[in-house]
Amino acid sequence: MNLKESIENYKPYNEQEEKDKEIMLKCINTFDDVLTRDNELVHFTASTLAVNKDKTKALMVYHNIYNSWSWPGGHADGETDLLGTAIREIKEETGVKNVKPIVDDIFSLEVLTVDGHIKRGKYVASHIHLNLTYLLVIDENEILRMKEDENSGVKWVNIEDMKKVSTEKWIAENIYTKLEKKLKEL
Repeated sequence: MNLKESIENYKPYNEQEEKDKEIMLKCINTFDDVLTRDNELVHFTASTLAVNKDKTKALMVYHNIYNSWSWPGGHADGETDLLGTAIREIKEETGVKNVKPIVDDIFSLEVLTVDGHIKRGKYVASHIHLNLTYLLVIDENEILRMKEDENSGVKWVNIEDMKKVSTEKWIAENIYTKLEKKLKEL
Protein backbone atom coordinates (compact mmCIF):
# COMPACT_ATOMS: atom_id res chain seq x y z
CA MET A 1 0.00 0.00 0.00
CA ASN A 2 1.39 3.43 -0.87
CA LEU A 3 1.52 6.45 1.42
CA LYS A 4 -1.64 8.08 0.07
CA GLU A 5 -3.62 4.81 0.43
CA SER A 6 -2.29 4.32 3.98
CA ILE A 7 -3.54 7.76 4.96
CA GLU A 8 -6.86 7.29 3.11
CA ASN A 9 -7.41 3.98 4.96
CA TYR A 10 -6.45 5.40 8.35
CA LYS A 11 -9.38 5.69 10.79
CA PRO A 12 -9.08 9.00 12.66
CA TYR A 13 -9.15 8.73 16.44
CA ASN A 14 -10.56 12.20 17.11
CA GLU A 15 -11.46 15.51 15.49
CA GLN A 16 -7.80 16.62 15.35
CA GLU A 17 -6.91 13.52 13.33
CA GLU A 18 -9.95 13.91 11.05
CA LYS A 19 -8.93 17.45 10.12
CA ASP A 20 -5.23 16.63 9.87
CA LYS A 21 -5.96 13.63 7.62
CA GLU A 22 -7.89 15.95 5.26
CA ILE A 23 -4.96 18.40 5.19
CA MET A 24 -2.43 15.62 4.51
CA LEU A 25 -4.44 14.28 1.59
CA LYS A 26 -4.92 17.78 0.21
CA CYS A 27 -1.15 18.38 0.39
CA ILE A 28 -0.41 15.06 -1.36
CA ASN A 29 -2.85 16.03 -4.13
CA THR A 30 -1.48 19.58 -4.41
CA PHE A 31 2.30 19.19 -4.18
CA ASP A 32 4.55 16.67 -5.87
CA ASP A 33 7.42 17.20 -3.42
CA VAL A 34 5.87 16.72 0.05
CA LEU A 35 8.22 13.82 0.77
CA THR A 36 11.28 16.08 0.64
CA ARG A 37 12.47 19.22 2.34
CA ASP A 38 12.59 20.78 -1.13
CA ASN A 39 9.04 21.78 -0.23
CA GLU A 40 9.95 24.41 2.36
CA LEU A 41 6.32 25.04 3.31
CA VAL A 42 5.06 21.53 4.14
CA HIS A 43 6.61 18.05 4.13
CA PHE A 44 6.24 14.59 5.65
CA THR A 45 7.93 13.37 8.81
CA ALA A 46 7.64 10.17 10.81
CA SER A 47 7.76 9.85 14.60
CA THR A 48 7.73 6.93 16.97
CA LEU A 49 5.91 6.13 20.11
CA ALA A 50 8.61 3.66 21.16
CA VAL A 51 7.53 1.71 24.21
CA ASN A 52 8.91 -1.03 26.42
CA LYS A 53 7.35 -4.51 26.21
CA ASP A 54 4.92 -3.71 29.07
CA LYS A 55 3.83 -0.50 27.29
CA THR A 56 4.42 1.47 30.50
CA LYS A 57 7.35 3.60 29.31
CA ALA A 58 8.20 5.59 26.20
CA LEU A 59 11.65 6.37 24.85
CA MET A 60 12.15 10.12 24.49
CA VAL A 61 14.95 12.42 23.36
CA TYR A 62 15.79 15.95 24.46
CA HIS A 63 15.47 17.75 21.14
CA ASN A 64 17.99 20.59 20.82
CA ILE A 65 15.94 22.71 18.38
CA TYR A 66 12.72 22.53 20.42
CA ASN A 67 14.49 22.58 23.83
CA SER A 68 12.09 19.90 24.99
CA TRP A 69 11.77 16.19 25.61
CA SER A 70 10.14 14.78 22.51
CA TRP A 71 9.17 11.57 20.80
CA PRO A 72 11.88 10.63 18.25
CA GLY A 73 11.33 11.21 14.57
CA GLY A 74 12.51 12.89 11.43
CA HIS A 75 12.03 13.81 7.81
CA ALA A 76 10.98 11.39 5.09
CA ASP A 77 13.71 12.81 2.82
CA GLY A 78 12.20 11.18 -0.25
CA GLU A 79 11.29 7.84 1.34
CA THR A 80 7.74 6.62 0.71
CA ASP A 81 7.93 4.01 3.52
CA LEU A 82 7.39 6.21 6.56
CA LEU A 83 7.48 3.24 8.94
CA GLY A 84 11.00 2.68 7.63
CA THR A 85 11.74 6.36 8.20
CA ALA A 86 10.49 6.12 11.79
CA ILE A 87 12.65 3.04 12.47
CA ARG A 88 15.73 4.66 10.91
CA GLU A 89 15.21 7.84 12.92
CA ILE A 90 14.81 6.13 16.30
CA LYS A 91 17.95 4.09 15.68
CA GLU A 92 19.90 7.23 14.69
CA GLU A 93 18.58 9.39 17.54
CA THR A 94 18.79 6.89 20.40
CA GLY A 95 21.38 4.29 19.43
CA VAL A 96 18.98 1.35 19.82
CA LYS A 97 19.47 -1.53 17.44
CA ASN A 98 16.49 -3.85 17.93
CA VAL A 99 13.25 -2.14 16.98
CA LYS A 100 10.01 -3.93 16.18
CA PRO A 101 6.68 -2.45 15.09
CA ILE A 102 3.77 -3.45 17.31
CA VAL A 103 1.56 -2.77 14.29
CA ASP A 104 2.75 -1.92 10.76
CA ASP A 105 0.03 0.66 10.25
CA ILE A 106 -0.01 4.33 11.18
CA PHE A 107 -0.67 4.67 14.92
CA SER A 108 -1.42 8.40 14.91
CA LEU A 109 -1.23 11.35 12.57
CA GLU A 110 -0.82 15.04 13.19
CA VAL A 111 -0.06 18.29 11.41
CA LEU A 112 2.63 20.09 13.41
CA THR A 113 3.94 23.63 13.13
CA VAL A 114 7.68 24.21 13.27
CA ASP A 115 9.02 27.64 14.18
CA GLY A 116 11.92 29.11 12.26
CA HIS A 117 15.31 28.01 13.59
CA ILE A 118 18.98 27.58 12.81
CA LYS A 119 20.06 24.07 11.75
CA ARG A 120 23.67 23.27 10.87
CA GLY A 121 24.43 26.99 10.60
CA LYS A 122 21.55 27.78 8.20
CA TYR A 123 18.21 29.44 8.85
CA VAL A 124 15.20 27.18 8.30
CA ALA A 125 11.95 29.15 7.88
CA SER A 126 8.79 28.27 9.81
CA HIS A 127 6.95 25.42 8.13
CA ILE A 128 4.57 22.48 8.65
CA HIS A 129 5.30 18.81 9.31
CA LEU A 130 2.77 16.27 8.09
CA ASN A 131 3.64 13.72 10.74
CA LEU A 132 2.81 10.02 10.90
CA THR A 133 3.47 8.30 14.23
CA TYR A 134 4.24 4.58 14.44
CA LEU A 135 4.07 2.32 17.50
CA LEU A 136 7.29 0.41 18.13
CA VAL A 137 8.59 -1.82 20.92
CA ILE A 138 12.18 -1.72 22.17
CA ASP A 139 13.93 -3.67 24.91
CA GLU A 140 14.33 -1.33 27.88
CA ASN A 141 17.83 -2.72 28.49
CA GLU A 142 19.23 -1.62 25.13
CA ILE A 143 22.16 0.77 25.41
CA LEU A 144 21.09 4.34 24.67
CA ARG A 145 23.21 7.10 23.18
CA MET A 146 22.58 10.66 22.06
CA LYS A 147 22.91 12.01 18.54
CA GLU A 148 24.73 15.13 19.61
CA ASP A 149 23.89 17.23 16.56
CA GLU A 150 20.16 16.71 17.26
CA ASN A 151 19.60 15.84 20.91
CA SER A 152 21.26 16.20 24.28
CA GLY A 153 19.51 13.41 26.14
CA VAL A 154 17.81 10.03 25.69
CA LYS A 155 15.72 8.39 28.39
CA TRP A 156 12.77 6.19 29.22
CA VAL A 157 9.77 8.06 30.62
CA ASN A 158 6.61 6.64 32.17
CA ILE A 159 3.86 6.95 29.56
CA GLU A 160 1.78 9.22 31.77
CA ASP A 161 4.81 11.51 32.25
CA MET A 162 5.39 12.22 28.54
CA LYS A 163 3.22 15.31 28.74
CA LYS A 164 4.90 16.42 31.98
CA VAL A 165 8.48 16.39 30.66
CA SER A 166 7.61 18.21 27.44
CA THR A 167 7.85 22.00 27.34
CA GLU A 168 5.83 22.12 24.11
CA LYS A 169 2.43 22.89 25.60
CA TRP A 170 0.22 22.11 22.59
CA ILE A 171 2.01 18.86 21.79
CA ALA A 172 1.96 17.79 25.45
CA GLU A 173 -1.74 18.53 25.93
CA ASN A 174 -2.98 17.30 22.56
CA ILE A 175 -0.58 14.78 21.07
CA TYR A 176 1.04 13.05 24.05
CA THR A 177 -2.29 12.85 25.87
CA LYS A 178 -3.84 11.29 22.74
CA LEU A 179 -0.97 8.82 22.32
CA GLU A 180 -1.26 7.76 25.96
CA LYS A 181 -5.02 7.17 25.61
CA LYS A 182 -4.66 5.24 22.35
CA LEU A 183 -1.94 3.05 23.85
CA LYS A 184 -4.13 2.19 26.85
CA GLU A 185 -6.97 1.20 24.51
CA LEU A 186 -4.88 -1.43 22.70
